[in-house]
Amino acid sequence: MRILALAILAIGTVSIEPVAAQTYDPAYPVCLRVHAHYYECRYTSLPQCNASASGRAAQCFINPYFAGAEEPSGYRWHRRRVY
Repeated sequence: MRILALAILAIGTVSIEPVAAQTYDPAYPVCLRVHAHYYECRYTSLPQCNASASGRAAQCFINPYFAGAEEPSGYRWHRRRVY
């Protein structure tokens, strides 16, 4: 009986919340944030994004999750060899 009561209590305490979708599309390097309402990651360059943002309460930025992103030049990660 205790196990049943604990199971009901455990199920009752779990809150079911909707899961948010990924905000940034990793296929495009530039995103547009429209006045903190939503993000549009559909741009291939900052000038293209700025043209779309013109006259709107929006801001363009580099997509931090862009899948084609490369390491900064000059950056090397070396692993020490352990003998």
